[in-house]
Amino acid sequence: LLMTKKTRSISEFLTVGTVTVGVVVFNMAAPVKPGKGGGSDSAYGLGLIVASLVLDGLTGGIQDRVKEKLAEINPGKDKKPKMTSFESMFYTNIAGAVVALVLCVGSGQMQEGIALCQASPDFVWALTLFGLSSSVGQCFIYYTINEFSPLILSTVTTTRKIFSTVYSVFRSPDNSLNQEQWMGCMLVFAGILGEMVAKQLSHKPKEEKKKE
Repeated sequence: LLMTKKTRSISEFLTVGTVTVGVVVFNMAAPVKPGKGGGSDSAYGLGLIVASLVLDGLTGGIQDRVKEKLAEINPGKDKKPKMTSFESMFYTNIAGAVVALVLCVGSGQMQEGIALCQASPDFVWALTLFGLSSSVGQCFIYYTINEFSPLILSTVTTTRKIFSTVYSVFRSPDNSLNQEQWMGCMLVFAGILGEMVAKQLSHKPKEEKKKE
């Protein structure tokens, strides 16, 4: 909101708030399995989490700014100009690779990684498959960002995670959820369904105006 200066409807705020509360309730209510208790928190670890959340929040705004700037430098076009999903994916991954390389070299982990790849061909094969599957997944992610918006992408990815969790529960009885976790799931679904209903109701007045 601060970067794009766009106004959001009350229904969008309610959707984001409801989904966020649902995800928090679901994660906080998860029981700790025996032998898998969490370690003590550190200022460094908490700082990394905060930085990750801040940067993740800025990403959507930056993506919207890119669209706006591209339209500003290409005035007079019949169709609103925009980058293709593959262009967005290419430049984002190039920037990510440069940052990862700098951090890898700076932390001294480059040699350890190369040694691991040389010692374990199976690991290299698994890493290659992971990279390929991730690339295919990114095609859908960047298509959603370019054709719709980062907010829609966040809704889609959150819904996918919740559906995956629910599916794993029905597939394996060992992955049962407690009452609080089911409540978190219901909050997420309620937020998403509420947004869908609000959009349908907002489209009806527009369609009636067009008919008139």
